Amino acid sequence: MPCRRSIAGVRRPLLLLAPLALSSCIPHARHAPPPPPRAAAAAPLQCYADLRAAGATFRPLPDRVLDNGCGMTGAVQLLDIGTPVTNLGAMTCGLAERFTAWVQDAVQPAALAAFRTPVARIESFGTFSCRPLNNQPGGRLSEHGHANAVDVAAFVLKDGRRISVAADWNGADEPARRFLRAVHDEGCRRFNVVLGPDANSFHRDHLHFDLGRGPYCH
Repeated sequence: MPCRRSIAGVRRPLLLLAPLALSSCIPHARHAPPPPPRAAAAAPLQCYADLRAAGATFRPLPDRVLDNGCGMTGAVQLLDIGTPVTNLGAMTCGLAERFTAWVQDAVQPAALAAFRTPVARIESFGTFSCRPLNNQPGGRLSEHGHANAVDVAAFVLKDGRRISVAADWNGADEPARRFLRAVHDEGCRRFNVVLGPDANSFHRDHLHFDLGRGPYCH
């Protein structure tokens, strides 16, 4: 039955079919409907399994909804990923998984290549923080407000040397510059958004990684 044809006066059996015919006139939604609860619950369970397979230990955190749109869903706190990392709080499980892979498969190989010694500790500026983008009043909510971002400031090598974004991104030590750019670029392969000192002055002292809208790497 054509979509615009009137159904007035048609016999009763055809009227019963009219709703089915008219349903074909309704445009399909642009986005698929959300998965059923059972499928949605399976997603973090798979992420937990992937984290454990990577050798990480972690603590699942309860979902939270806070003021100003902040909150977290499916978040964890990483306890051990093979390399100590300071100041890690709540992170979405997906971010935790990618961060773990970045540390294990990008940071440590880059350190061995540049310095012939591994990283003993990573210093971060934290993860979850209910604040606007770049801490600028009136800005949109940062991915940190969803526990979906992490900021990395420095790396302490096993031999005691400290490589910081603030001092070494454009510093005199060529191996340190090469190392920082290598881990930055490897982050671009794993995270949706990567920002460093070349992005703007707000990131002059750290590398920002998040799983928000991207891709963007600078």
